[in-house]
Amino acid sequence: MDAAVRAAETEDVPTDDPQPSRPEKSARQLREELVSDDLIERLVKQAGAEGVALTGQGGFLPELIRSVLERGLAAELDDHLGYAKGERAGRGNSRNGSTPKTVETEIGPVPLATPRDRDGSFNPRLVPKGQRRLGGLDEMIISLYAGGMTVRDIQAHLARTLGTDLSHETIANITDAVTEEVIAWQSRPLDPVYPVVFLDALVVKVRHDAHVVNRAAHIAVGIDTDGIKHVLGIWVQSGEGAKFWAGVCAQLANRGVKDILIACCDGLPGLPEAIEATWPNTIVQTCVVHLIRAANRYLAYGDRKAFSAGLRRVYTAPDADAAETALLELAETDLGRKYPAAIAVWQRAWERFTPFLAFPPEVRRVIYTTNTIESLNYQLRKIIKNRGHFPSDDAVIKLLWLAITDIEDKRARQRAKEAGLPANRRKAAGRLVEGATTEGWNAALNQLELLYPDRLAGHINQ
Repeated sequence: MDAAVRAAETEDVPTDDPQPSRPEKSARQLREELVSDDLIERLVKQAGAEGVALTGQGGFLPELIRSVLERGLAAELDDHLGYAKGERAGRGNSRNGSTPKTVETEIGPVPLATPRDRDGSFNPRLVPKGQRRLGGLDEMIISLYAGGMTVRDIQAHLARTLGTDLSHETIANITDAVTEEVIAWQSRPLDPVYPVVFLDALVVKVRHDAHVVNRAAHIAVGIDTDGIKHVLGIWVQSGEGAKFWAGVCAQLANRGVKDILIACCDGLPGLPEAIEATWPNTIVQTCVVHLIRAANRYLAYGDRKAFSAGLRRVYTAPDADAAETALLELAETDLGRKYPAAIAVWQRAWERFTPFLAFPPEVRRVIYTTNTIESLNYQLRKIIKNRGHFPSDDAVIKLLWLAITDIEDKRARQRAKEAGLPANRRKAAGRLVEGATTEGWNAALNQLELLYPDRLAGHINQ
């Protein structure tokens, strides 16, 4: 043992060794020490017997919180003044009564008597000056907004469930507080290379020049070299296709994207040209499933299964020549002659479909469909369907970003609850998109390295 330490044990000699810290207690442990379960049960029963609500205006819990907060504020003032209430004050600053104030919380409004001092220098930390909301109410409002509720829906919900009367403007300002986060997310740096990028759109209604118009909110999902999916950005199309997509591609390039191997989309006007102008070697691939669905629009329900079987010979063909032969043979069948418009769907998209046939099966399975992003859009449509319209394009982006974040957070919490359980007892959903792993990615990446060794060199984590 070190001599200095031995001396410190026998004499009060200071050492540089840190003193052992006391173990921190959780809020639950502290509550169990100070307030027994029996007492809580008696309080709840008596409140019910007396007709006192637990939450909301005039509820028992807001009153309990008021008592705790006021005692905490009084202790802060004691510390600020340097003497306790009732002690004789010296010269200088002293108490000066209190100011009534109501703060909104997750369990209802809490009226407070905030203590004051003579010279106005007291600024409490527990409930700072000007603060009118406590205990995660802002987070609750943002979560309700992300779940699809409008500002006025939230206003009515808080008044009905908590007795909290927040103005329309206050709730709008709370949801607007995330705008800076959205801007930071929308402009964050990206990886230099994405082997695959999917693009798809949602139709939203936006107020523009005193009219409500339909606009497309485009979402891009990229797969990085590790096979992890990321939402790259959200853009609301407000202008002509070619100019709009040129701006989107320029933004992605400015955020660090130097190359995209394959871009999968669904016939978005102006997008292929914008991508090829920004990244000349990128292959723009039409989603095969979109083509099948577009053809099915022209078919009677009873004929879809047989027609789709014929199409399968087209998109599983070994090369473009074999696929063209299969399509011509389908066109000469009874179904092909009955539904020429369905055949024309594939003929019009042929130039953007055939690059798919140049890839081996491992890569085809990854780019066969934009289901990766369609599953996300399905969840987002459920959130926006109850809204009449959005006040602006920025409001669309804000809600979609909040919704994606909220969905991923909820799923993460569900998975955390099931941590440690056997796999057959876990029911929580996996990641929706952000951070999800692409199935079959290792096999696809091996093939992509053979096809594009120079473009992927130095960008794959070993």
